[in-house]
Amino acid sequence: ILNYIAGKYNLYGKDLKERALIDMYTEGAIDLMDQIITLPFTPPENKQKQLSNIEEKAKDRYLPAFEKGLKNSQFLVGNQLSRADVHLLEVILMLQELFPTILSTFPKIQAFQEKMKALPTVSKFLQPGSARKPP
Repeated sequence: ILNYIAGKYNLYGKDLKERALIDMYTEGAIDLMDQIITLPFTPPENKQKQLSNIEEKAKDRYLPAFEKGLKNSQFLVGNQLSRADVHLLEVILMLQELFPTILSTFPKIQAFQEKMKALPTVSKFLQPGSARKPP
């Protein structure tokens, strides 16, 4: 369904190569989100270990890949907003709720986040009382 919506609203790249990259970044963001989403179901005695694991993987594996993807552009793929950018914004917001300083060594991701938050529809979505709820 998300691929359909992304295609319908021009958030799925201009060709097959861009779609493959969008899928790659999207799946990476979803992998990280899945780890965060399971936290409420983690037994209390394992919660700190799980948090440490998430933070380590985010800093060592996921965020460096996203930082590299933003090296030459304000978007992960091509020169326009894609589904991957939306997923990246959501996962970094989730990470910051758990680890407020996690982006301190990722300047490209920080700049990306500010640009995304400045988009009118995203800004509206992030306002208090919107559909997005913190954990």
